[in-house]
Amino acid sequence: MSTRPIGDHALLSDCRSAALVTSDGSVDWLCMPRFDSPAVFARLLDEDAGHWSVRPVTGPVDISRRYVEDTLVLETVFRTTGGTAVLRDALALGRRERGHALGTASPGTLLRQITCTEGRVDIEIAYAPRPEFGLVHPLLSAVRGGLAAYGGAHVVLLSSPVDLRVSGSTAHGRIPLSAGQRLGFALHVVPAWERESVGWRAGRIRRRMSDTVTGWRSWSKLHRGYVGPWQDEVAHSGRVLRALTFAPTGAIVAAATTSLPEKTGGMRNWDYRYTWIRDASFTLQALATAACEKEKNRFFGFLARAAATQLDRGADLQIMYGIGGERDLSERLVPHLTGWRNSGPVRIGNDAWRQRQLDVYGEILDAAHECLPPGERLDPPTRAFLVQVADTAARRWAERDQGIWERRGPSRHFLHSKLMCWVALDRAITMAPALQAHERVPHWRHERDNIRQAIEERGWSTRAGAFTQAFGSDELDASVLMLPIVGFLPPQDPRVQSTVLAVATQLTDRNGLVRRYLGDEIEEAEGTFLLCTFWFAHALALTGHVVRARQVFQSALAHANDVGLLAEETDPTTGEALGNYPQAFSHIGLINAARAIRDAEQQPPSQGIDDRSLTGTGD
Repeated sequence: MSTRPIGDHALLSDCRSAALVTSDGSVDWLCMPRFDSPAVFARLLDEDAGHWSVRPVTGPVDISRRYVEDTLVLETVFRTTGGTAVLRDALALGRRERGHALGTASPGTLLRQITCTEGRVDIEIAYAPRPEFGLVHPLLSAVRGGLAAYGGAHVVLLSSPVDLRVSGSTAHGRIPLSAGQRLGFALHVVPAWERESVGWRAGRIRRRMSDTVTGWRSWSKLHRGYVGPWQDEVAHSGRVLRALTFAPTGAIVAAATTSLPEKTGGMRNWDYRYTWIRDASFTLQALATAACEKEKNRFFGFLARAAATQLDRGADLQIMYGIGGERDLSERLVPHLTGWRNSGPVRIGNDAWRQRQLDVYGEILDAAHECLPPGERLDPPTRAFLVQVADTAARRWAERDQGIWERRGPSRHFLHSKLMCWVALDRAITMAPALQAHERVPHWRHERDNIRQAIEERGWSTRAGAFTQAFGSDELDASVLMLPIVGFLPPQDPRVQSTVLAVATQLTDRNGLVRRYLGDEIEEAEGTFLLCTFWFAHALALTGHVVRARQVFQSALAHANDVGLLAEETDPTTGEALGNYPQAFSHIGLINAARAIRDAEQQPPSQGIDDRSLTGTGD
């Protein structure tokens, strides 16, 4: 059973794949060569599913870590009674990858360098590759320059400057280092039929590490457009989004992991290593704030290509895709893994791709609206596709669906889904000249007005004093905070103010964090959602409660780990990170809320409900 806290991990990325490293120097998660590849190290999900640790033999007196400035190169400092050692970890970028080219020529190599900076430190290495999520316990064989792990469809090659002692499918080593001495390691995965290539020497590892630092810094230098509160956190979140981007296509994964639960011991263990259309418009707004214009346009291009032709066949627009544009993401269980803290089952794939979620039409058109500069023309295929999206939203908005949270119970008339269909038509009307669809505008306007009427009449609950989760329901849902954010109602509308107050009193816990809703068909309790908390801060800023917005923002930000990474949720009792990690949506929420608070602080004070009434009393 894996017991390591989720928030103890730091992210490495080469903009194609991802690794997670614990604070004491163990790589407990590595999927290579793609984010959605089978894991080589998966101790995150099972103690015997593979890891690679490099650390002092004797227990370190003190451990600290950070990302090298403006990069995702991790630096961990071990201070022992005998000396100090510094471990640098990175997924290597290519030699000439600079700026927007990050990830285009990544060699698919994990680099690890440990240097003794003072005194003497004995270093221990434990190397246990377990390809295919721990299903394969490979044969380790010494080869020139290191070790080769044979078994399954790939060979795992480790370049090592020291001989390691092999015992079964695990290797160990113990090496004394004195001040000034350094060890460098490199690991890559190749198909079993390719010619083996081991033996990256120290100089090559050092140069690739330097190139990786330079590459990330060159990217960061181009993406410093945001000026305002939490400037460093916004810049770092922009890097995290870039790190979760699959460079060959521009797709952004929701998270780097699968099956990390939303409640310890719970059943919500999904695979997040895919791209959701749901995230699209929020992602593009965040990328724009973080000055990631090229990334924004590539992401929209990926979505348009991946979704093309589906509407031609009368099918629903799929809600999510593989990072290469794959559509079949069929889910299967991995029974040999126990799961994080015995939170099974472990799942690969995600059957939510089969669901109907009507909000995707709004997210696609809002994303297009975000990407399209005034006066710019669209190419004919994209234009035809977006017109189809708008027409489908106009035709299907009154149908039931599974909603934004992908609930696996009966379909319902979820308010957020109707709202995003309204967004689809609203944005299509605005974009009609670029879409060359003037003749469609009267129909789109008529259906947009019908959606507004339905939401205002059937989505408002007098008993709850708020807009609610679904038509005819009194249940509150944090997604109603999107009403002012997408422009459906003005922030000073009394119903918006009352809804924000309802979220504050019913969905906000004593720590200032927000739940998605209260209970559902799978389980009664789950963690508080960081994305929803940032939405709350965003909505507070729009409605004129800037002081409270700052407080809520800080409450969410306080749950970032020591290297600034956010999970999906937090345990309301312990404050521990929960859910797949790091979560792109949480970092997107951070960026968008920071911008909203900055903009609100630049406006004159507005009248609204008293901030004192917005204190969370949900517990």
